[in-house]
Amino acid sequence: MPIRNLRAAALPAKLSRSWLLVNALNPELFAPALGSEADSVIFDMEAPVPADRKQEARDNVVEALNGGMTGWVRVNPPTSEYWADDLAALSKVTGLRGVMLAETERPEQVTYTAMRLPAGTPVLALVESALGIENATAIASAPGTFRLAFGINDFRKDTGVGDDPLALAYARGKLVIASRVGGLPGPIDGPAAPGASFAQVAEECNTTATMGMTGKLSLSIEQVDEVNKGLSPSPDELDWAHELLEAHEQGAAMGDGSYLPRLKRAQKIAELADSYGLWNA
Repeated sequence: MPIRNLRAAALPAKLSRSWLLVNALNPELFAPALGSEADSVIFDMEAPVPADRKQEARDNVVEALNGGMTGWVRVNPPTSEYWADDLAALSKVTGLRGVMLAETERPEQVTYTAMRLPAGTPVLALVESALGIENATAIASAPGTFRLAFGINDFRKDTGVGDDPLALAYARGKLVIASRVGGLPGPIDGPAAPGASFAQVAEECNTTATMGMTGKLSLSIEQVDEVNKGLSPSPDELDWAHELLEAHEQGAAMGDGSYLPRLKRAQKIAELADSYGLWNA
């Protein structure tokens, strides 16, 4: 029997706010993750899986995706010895929603990945290095790229920058601009620390949203609700949009030249809120 949060299952991945990573070595966590409020769930066969257990992780994911579950999968980097085997296994499963490509640095890496999967399978390019950030616009424009994501921890290791939002602003901004140029949805920010408090997650989401990013990775189910809340239209925005749209429907005068842009923004807020189940809540 398929195990999936129905609201999240119906949400297009281009609108996904929370992207929950689940260690592929822990299949007992797959069902709770898929039943959570996470917009998208990623079975992770890369970072948390040691070399001698890659096959075990791959077998767990294949069994789950052929057994009624659906989800995304983080595959190993294209420069690794595991990449080809990962894609060969995933090309035959029934529940694959898309793949996250670890350590994406060049546009052709996305294209080659997409070519080894069933036609139309979306590839989420995880950018984790200085070279990846430098090539972000080309990666965003590559055939097969669905959305960009920011691997903060590995990027910091590669560059030596701190965790202050100001230190990471250039990289985040580059991903946002690249996504816009490539015609992609807003990029996905890196995760908060597993033990971060709700207040810390909320603060990070504020940074994410302020930078123009529209999704965030998560390493913990406990953080998902806070991510969804932080990357959704706020109560004040919902009230404002309701008032403007109701006035518009009642034939309110257009007023000054700012009316149409404000109306368009209110309509966008309404569409997003409706997708997230918030508009008539």
